[in-house]
Amino acid sequence: MKFQTFLRNSSIAIAIALLVLPASASVVSVTEFSAADNLAFGWRIVDDGVMGGLSKGNVKTTEEGIMRFQGMLSLENNGGFSSVRTDTVALDLSAAQGLILRVKGDGRTYQLRLATDARYRSMEVSFKADFPTVKGKWHEVKIPFSAFVGSFRGLELPEKTFDPKKIERLSILLGDKKPGAFAMEMDWIRSYREPSPVE
Repeated sequence: MKFQTFLRNSSIAIAIALLVLPASASVVSVTEFSAADNLAFGWRIVDDGVMGGLSKGNVKTTEEGIMRFQGMLSLENNGGFSSVRTDTVALDLSAAQGLILRVKGDGRTYQLRLATDARYRSMEVSFKADFPTVKGKWHEVKIPFSAFVGSFRGLELPEKTFDPKKIERLSILLGDKKPGAFAMEMDWIRSYREPSPVE
């Protein structure tokens, strides 16, 4: 299984803060994109068509457990984003300090978005963090929970507090204002916790 063998992989680690995990860090799987995981998470596409835009994305998962998110980004009709997101989930990651993603992209910058029970005008708040991709190469991206900032339809809400105990949705979004084809693959998403000095 991928989760049992990932420590033996020699992929390049690229972290938001340009840090690598210590060998003693605790890592727990969130999803390996297995058939069972995909059934539980219910990944689906949401494009800017909900606002009249013309972007088109699609998502597929291979038999090897790789999620492929690709499509065409358009800025016409005030559009400019494509996303793949889960159905409503119930994740308690309060024991973790952040997430690690193993991705292969096209050199563009994507966003990981997490939703909790936080609301703005009774609507779902997205806590977002950008992450880079390296064109044509697998690498690992480390995103601490402290990097996530609340937002709602482009409006940043720094006063909203992210609670990792109450995660209700995960999303990957592309909205870099660069029209054209995009493609990103994801091998897994895992949470991490670095040991305290006492530990």
